[in-house]
Amino acid sequence: MNDTNKGMKRSKEITESYFQFLDKHISDVVSGNVGDFMEINQIANELFISHKHLSDTIQKETGSHPCHFYDLRIIEQAQQMLVETDKSVSEIARILTYDPSNFSKFFKKIVGKTPGQYRRDMIR
Repeated sequence: MNDTNKGMKRSKEITESYFQFLDKHISDVVSGNVGDFMEINQIANELFISHKHLSDTIQKETGSHPCHFYDLRIIEQAQQMLVETDKSVSEIARILTYDPSNFSKFFKKIVGKTPGQYRRDMIR
């Protein structure tokens, strides 16, 4: 295998590892096994690569920064909890380590509606 193919294969491997790590990490936060979300540089350390290499690789492979996917995965988790549980928006925010008002702003910025509006629209 030539160096270009090795580099492409490694990029895909790093990207897959990042997404697998995100899924497990978010699950660990929700279940209470981990107290807070890690920073991207901490995730890079866990994957044994530099922050810059992780960011550059994810950007090259997907066209978006790692933070974009991190935020999306957190929002997906919040959406699932809003629809599948009767936990309050504040409780979901706290589980996801957010201050409730900041969580609502974050959610609305990405989804286009507040968590309460999202829940009402999805449960109808």
